[in-house]
Amino acid sequence: MEYDFIVKLQLPTSEVDVDQVVERLGEAGSSDALVGVGQPGRIALNFTREAPSAQAAITSALAEVKKAIPDAKLVEVSPDLVGLTDVAELVGVTRQNMRKLMLSHAVDFPTPVHDGSAALWHLVQVLQWLKERGTYDIEQAVFDIAHAAMQINLAKQIGQLAPRARKEVRGLLA
Repeated sequence: MEYDFIVKLQLPTSEVDVDQVVERLGEAGSSDALVGVGQPGRIALNFTREAPSAQAAITSALAEVKKAIPDAKLVEVSPDLVGLTDVAELVGVTRQNMRKLMLSHAVDFPTPVHDGSAALWHLVQVLQWLKERGTYDIEQAVFDIAHAAMQINLAKQIGQLAPRARKEVRGLLA
């Protein structure tokens, strides 16, 4: 199956020649990625990758990135954190329609991971909620890649916890 996803990275300060980075990525096997360099010190790789699973697509891309740029730091894999506009675009409705749906199902609509002037949800949780209603046609590849991206991003975040905090949190969530 073919999967589309983005890997966002922070480059080490020693990597100033982006053309050289792009060349090394190609040599490492990431020739299926479009490279974006909009922010200084950052790079975004938009992959379209054939793989047996979404997880395999992402992990193989991350392995190639690690080989090409060993000191790069993963910022995030997307699609994962999204606003209502992003979800609306994916399912083919207006943002207003998505907001109305969220408000009319306030009790069981997925809880945002950030609730403020711009709320954010894990895409896979909203897609699962929509899928359960049976009224939206959601491609399996989109669902799978959103799930895999969330798993990678959560693992990255957990890895940043101090060991004691990790143990305490596990005890509270068990």
